[in-house]
Amino acid sequence: MERKYLLGNEAIAHACLESGVDFVCGYPGTPSSEVIDTLRAQPERSYYLEWSVNEKVALENALAAAWCGVRALCTMKHVGLNVAADPLMTSAYTGVTGGVVIMSADDPFAHSSQNEQDTRCYAHFARVPCLDPGSVQEAHDMIRSAFELSEEFGLLVIFRPTTRICHSKGDVELGPVVAGSRKGEFHKDPRQYVVIPAHTRVLHKKLNEKQPAIRKRLVEKGFNRYEIRGKMAIIASGIASSYVQELLPEGVSFMKIGAYPLDEEWLGEFVRKHEKVLVIEELAPEVEETVRQVAGGVPVFGKKNGYAPYEGELSPAAVAMIMEKAGFLKKNPFVPSVPVQNLPVRPPILCAGCLHRGAFYAIRKVFKDAIYPSDIGCYTLGLQLGVVDTTICMGASITVASGIAHSGETRDVVCTIGDSTFLHTGIQGLMNAVYNGANMTVVILDNRITAMTGHQPNPNTGLTACGVETPPVSLDAVCRACGVRFVETVDSYDLTDMVNVLQEAKKRTGVKVIIARQMCVISARRAGVKRGRYTVDPDACTGCGTCVRFGCPAIEFADEKARINELCSGCAVCAQLCPVGAIIREGKK
Repeated sequence: MERKYLLGNEAIAHACLESGVDFVCGYPGTPSSEVIDTLRAQPERSYYLEWSVNEKVALENALAAAWCGVRALCTMKHVGLNVAADPLMTSAYTGVTGGVVIMSADDPFAHSSQNEQDTRCYAHFARVPCLDPGSVQEAHDMIRSAFELSEEFGLLVIFRPTTRICHSKGDVELGPVVAGSRKGEFHKDPRQYVVIPAHTRVLHKKLNEKQPAIRKRLVEKGFNRYEIRGKMAIIASGIASSYVQELLPEGVSFMKIGAYPLDEEWLGEFVRKHEKVLVIEELAPEVEETVRQVAGGVPVFGKKNGYAPYEGELSPAAVAMIMEKAGFLKKNPFVPSVPVQNLPVRPPILCAGCLHRGAFYAIRKVFKDAIYPSDIGCYTLGLQLGVVDTTICMGASITVASGIAHSGETRDVVCTIGDSTFLHTGIQGLMNAVYNGANMTVVILDNRITAMTGHQPNPNTGLTACGVETPPVSLDAVCRACGVRFVETVDSYDLTDMVNVLQEAKKRTGVKVIIARQMCVISARRAGVKRGRYTVDPDACTGCGTCVRFGCPAIEFADEKARINELCSGCAVCAQLCPVGAIIREGKK
């Protein structure tokens, strides 16, 4: 055994290597991305690996690989499981031969997400096992068990780490790496894999018949366990179970839930041995609802009677407050923190030299009183620049724009979407908008990378996940194939050209697409691109503030003059904005 200090996602990736994984796919989404990033960085790989164009595509790939008898890992974040829900629900009927693990990373408190949904609800809905780790070590260990469970029951298994597991570090006991040695071979069985109604009715019955054995097996493997220590009991799941164990008083029984579905008979026996029970879990009352069903009159404290929150991320202090409120903890060891006064607000902001800022500036200049639907990506920060009015989910900017355009709204509609997001789920919306005659402008913010989740490549980048060169998708050709007649590609750093193209689009009717292209500044820095820095000539600067209002963090204002700090990436957009020509390339005057 080897012991290493690892990020949770690194520990999960290593557990996949220990499990002899054969097939790895997924779509990048925080907090899950580092698992595939770690696996693709391995110098020698005995497994196939890809970044898929979206989560539905990824799961269908993994499912097909497992039908051929190999072990497959499919990663995504919780909202990505929405995209993959269609194959998820039916794959529970078809089952698998090789093991399949879906890692769906949840994000309580929505650190980097549009909602706080609970993946356990999907597992309940699909009737497949779900493993819910409470520590980095347990996350590692559960992956190995997940593949075994998947093969034992012929079902895919959902693995649900949260942000606090994925992005925390801890000492992890590691096992030996096992090279994947399985060779895929598909055995035809239409009654198993062709889900016409006659087959589906039989398969559904078989799925239901598996449930009792699954529940008992999860207890036998020790994922769900308890210790009776008194007349009061706390039941906790996931990361909350670790916090409870740190605070658990003497004489209070404890049950740890690490896997679903729950064995109701086993659970009920435990609950009914106590005078009152507290349930602590993040997000949905998944455990609590089952506890209440089997309680038999035992008082249950939790979310449903106001003792625990439905939303947000738990912490040791938050758990202590819940335990104290419900009468399970006499003294809260955490002193309420006193907020530090007068600290400046530091909201997230687009990088200095980000291509999106210039594109947003030009959009606002040309379409002054427009509606601006946007999408999921770095560019959502255009909210601070007043050019983002809606954001729902991946690809929704184009469909929302189409809906607004057809609603009777008389103002211009200009939506923004990134290249990776466009390829993820934007193309269908564009086809729909063209097909149904929407009058709108689409700006594809093309930085040729999936930037927000850690700079993973996509079909527009020209590289696969493993760094192999591949033909890049032509966004121009895709848009024209969807029926768009006005498609223009422009350099986001060329404000004059950007404004001119937007003005031309404004004159036309129908769907217009502008591809605003420039390399992500972080990618450019990593690639060694040097553009030179800019500076402000203090003698020429009038202090008008035009450049400061542009919102670039490299531009400051002091002593009634603008100045440029070391964050400057040399994009030169501010030099184009300055009405008096006071911003010049460093070394020139």
